[in-house]
Amino acid sequence: MQIRPTIIAGLVIIAAAFASTVQASASAAPLPSAANSIHRDAEDALAGITVPDSQLARDATQLVRESEGEFLFDHSLRVYYWAAMAGKRKGFAIDPELLYVASMFHDFGLTQRYQESHLRYEVDGANAARDFLRSHAIPEADSQTVWLAIALHTTNGISANLFPLAALVADGANMDLVGTGYDDFTSAQRSAVEAAYPHPPGFAEEFMQSLYDSLKHRPETTQGTGLADVMAYKDPRFVRRDFSALMRRSPWAKGK
Repeated sequence: MQIRPTIIAGLVIIAAAFASTVQASASAAPLPSAANSIHRDAEDALAGITVPDSQLARDATQLVRESEGEFLFDHSLRVYYWAAMAGKRKGFAIDPELLYVASMFHDFGLTQRYQESHLRYEVDGANAARDFLRSHAIPEADSQTVWLAIALHTTNGISANLFPLAALVADGANMDLVGTGYDDFTSAQRSAVEAAYPHPPGFAEEFMQSLYDSLKHRPETTQGTGLADVMAYKDPRFVRRDFSALMRRSPWAKGK
């Protein structure tokens, strides 16, 4: 049987149109974002803890990951897991979204966007988190709670005596950096977090370099904090402020 040329031409046209439609649909289909990838990875509980599955959490993930890079992002994610595990162990009733945002933004002030800032980096991160929460219509009281948790997370002895969210962010950060409370976590919990988001070799040196690179233009903001130790370690010219000397040299001590 012979197929007429007109029929063949019609079939060719239909096939071409179909191929174009498939190609266009493939091009239009959104590629999985980093935020979606993290949330898919976290669908299964990691040592009983999951990343909140909400638009707020996804947007926080996307923004922080793009701004911080993998090294600080993974640190922030580990801080969330340590904090959430500690909260569960202590029986705290914590909003997981607020804990996630506070954990993810706690080192946001170390990013390149603050290379000219002369605020404490903790305040830069707290401001960014509060602006982010406000942009998502989160109640002001909750935004301020997150602000305080981030702003005070390096001030040991204060956060633990505020509210649970502040205590947990500080606990999570201290656990990930120096192992504070290490034995309060089970070996299964520690292994689960390390298997998913491991500390890279040379983590301590790389983290201190990240701190120094972000703070060397504003060394005055580190005075009176543990960050001054990092500045002195990285820069032999750095001089720690002596509060006793300030008192002895004050106008009051000199009789005005």
